[in-house]
Amino acid sequence: MAGRSKVAQEAFELAEPIVKEMGFDLVDCEYKKEGQYYFLRLFIDKRGGISIEDCEAVSRAVDTVFDDKLHADPDYFEVSSPGATRPFTSLSDYVRHQGEEIEVSLFAPIDGSKKLEGVIESATEEELVLATGDTTVRLEWSQIAKAQRTIRF
Repeated sequence: MAGRSKVAQEAFELAEPIVKEMGFDLVDCEYKKEGQYYFLRLFIDKRGGISIEDCEAVSRAVDTVFDDKLHADPDYFEVSSPGATRPFTSLSDYVRHQGEEIEVSLFAPIDGSKKLEGVIESATEEELVLATGDTTVRLEWSQIAKAQRTIRF
């Protein structure tokens, strides 16, 4: 993901194979100063969501690797879910949530609307296919400004 610091990118590369082997997706990593402390955060996800136990397991598995190989010494290390309503940032986000309803904002309107809601039928390198009621909409990635899960209470 663009915008990661050098430390965050290094941590991402060290953690990704471990996280993947454990059955999770490593969505992002950040390394930032908050007040006087440096925080290193990993954001993991899986189909069905992340539990506290998942975060603890990944933290234990990755912590020793960071102690041995990471060229930084953060004050705090955390593993977290990226959050249910965070915008999708990669093809794997769409694939992970296939069969679920999402909200899509478009750069240009389709049939007079710049917003769509639908269920992800498929997501490939070429396109996103949404079931929106009785119709199927095929979107090229260049048409999508933002997409995120639909949360209903």
